[in-house]
Amino acid sequence: TVIEASLDKNEGPKATLLVQNGTLKVGDSVVIGNYYCKVRRMVNEYRQNIKSALPSCPVVVTGIEDVPTAGDAFMAFADEKSAREISEARKLKARDKNLNKSSAASLNDLFNQIHDGEIQNIKIILRADLQGSVEAVKASLEKIQVEGVKINVIHAAAGAITESDIVLASASKALVYGFNVRPDAKVRQKANEEKVEIHLHSIIYALIEEIESAMKGMMKPVEKEVVIGQAEVRSIFKASKVGTIAGCYVTDGCLKRDCAIRLIRDGIVVYTGKISSLKRFKDDASVVKKDFECGLTIENFNDEKENDIIEAYEIQLVERK
Repeated sequence: TVIEASLDKNEGPKATLLVQNGTLKVGDSVVIGNYYCKVRRMVNEYRQNIKSALPSCPVVVTGIEDVPTAGDAFMAFADEKSAREISEARKLKARDKNLNKSSAASLNDLFNQIHDGEIQNIKIILRADLQGSVEAVKASLEKIQVEGVKINVIHAAAGAITESDIVLASASKALVYGFNVRPDAKVRQKANEEKVEIHLHSIIYALIEEIESAMKGMMKPVEKEVVIGQAEVRSIFKASKVGTIAGCYVTDGCLKRDCAIRLIRDGIVVYTGKISSLKRFKDDASVVKKDFECGLTIENFNDEKENDIIEAYEIQLVERK
């Protein structure tokens, strides 16, 4: 059984499996959920590479086509052909199911359609940092009960929000929800072009409350997060008295001193906090705009890495109509 699954920057899709019968070996042809896998590498709970895994042994496996779902069963086959045929058949069945489940929707549209008695299903595309998070959020969404309205999660997966998610949302009139993940600039641009709303949350009850309120037609004033800028970490400096200084290039909008930020690594939120100092060369700066370089430190955080994205945002109170 799949215990957990995620998308790794270097190794691609990986899954933690619990062997229940027989022996799993490196090189085996395996079907995990809907996906084929030629086991390239197995790591035990002590992070040691192993060649085989016996019953009751949890292992992390790499070499999978895509991120499977927590709770999926897996099975090793004697030959590669059988495994591939079963995998393809399962993927076709899943694809047909999704196609039967089309311009983009917004929460305001949803509110109006519920009042007019037009809508019965709310379509949602869900992305989260881990497969376990995907399953937890999806299960919570499907438990919401409002008379005459039903949640329909048409796609749910681990990893960053992609342009394909935006295209699917536009075609199926779906809302895109991200849990502990962030879209990059290209995905935001695609969403603007397709007029697709992306709703981002890091607290599960806030996500559920937002959708439940829309379903009940209670569009109360809410705190809305507004992204004011993004910067890419180009270099790292260590200072004994200050800690880690990130040399950054502002790629969009601006950074403000003391503003709230998220540190994003490969589309996944690694840390949420505040900028503690912001400088241009040796001078303190209150604002650094697009296409300028700066140096900054993050409050209570010293693990910045090159190519990390620093996203600055503000919270505004917005009246919903």
